[in-house]
Amino acid sequence: LALNPWDVVLCISGTIISCENAIVVVVIFYTPAFRAPMFLLIGSLATADLLAGLGLILHFASVYFIPSEAVSLLTVGLLVTSFTASVSSLLTITIDRYLSLYNALTYYSERTVTRTYIMLILTWGASVCYGLLPVMGWNCLKEPSACSIVKPLVKNHLIILSVSFFMVFAAMLQLYVQICRIVCRHAHQIAVQRHFLASSHYVTTRKGIATLAVILGTFASCWLPFAVYGLLGDYSYPALYTYVTLLPATYNSMLNPVIYAFRNQEIQKVLWAVCCGCSSSTLPFRSRSPSDV
Repeated sequence: LALNPWDVVLCISGTIISCENAIVVVVIFYTPAFRAPMFLLIGSLATADLLAGLGLILHFASVYFIPSEAVSLLTVGLLVTSFTASVSSLLTITIDRYLSLYNALTYYSERTVTRTYIMLILTWGASVCYGLLPVMGWNCLKEPSACSIVKPLVKNHLIILSVSFFMVFAAMLQLYVQICRIVCRHAHQIAVQRHFLASSHYVTTRKGIATLAVILGTFASCWLPFAVYGLLGDYSYPALYTYVTLLPATYNSMLNPVIYAFRNQEIQKVLWAVCCGCSSSTLPFRSRSPSDV
């Protein structure tokens, strides 16, 4: 089988994704201070993206080294599960950030921990169910005309995944609009109480809006092309179109650690401690609330 450059690029992307997110998973797992709901959700996102990276590597291996229907089904099942869990984890993080601002007084309670575990169970339960569908028989191996742009997924399965993405994106957009309103209102109240200049309020508000724009803009630019093509594309279209739209989607898993983990001050402290050979347990931690909007 001739080596496809696109498969090589996807494999390289999977390797980078796996390395990045493995660092986040190890840091969160081995740091006792990272047991707060916020870090559990970031760990869930990193785990999903780590599995996505491993799935891309396994895809390359299944095509060029161990080609078989069973391995192909397991690979696509792993990719569907991991990418679904990644997108769903982004939604749970958004929900957690919104509730931490909307219910600031009751956020630090057992109810928050319980809610976090419920969201994690629902996220991974739904993702695993989506991923098991091709393995359990909902595939196009015996009926090529039913294939979607991603073989061996059937067209209806990919439509469900694409529609689910649009629903998640709409929910995140609505929540971040509400978050933006709360942040602007809080910034204005603080400016009035402390007699800050209007420029200080403007700078704080602009920073919050810019951060929200980066989060939503990255998510949309990475996943929208593939989601739209998943709805409109057909199995008879050139495979090039699938690669061109799928590759940006993988970049979302590459950028997630930068946006949600490496920007976090507590995780930065632990990483610096590891690099310097210090003990992370001696480092001071600030309040364990969700990271900056």
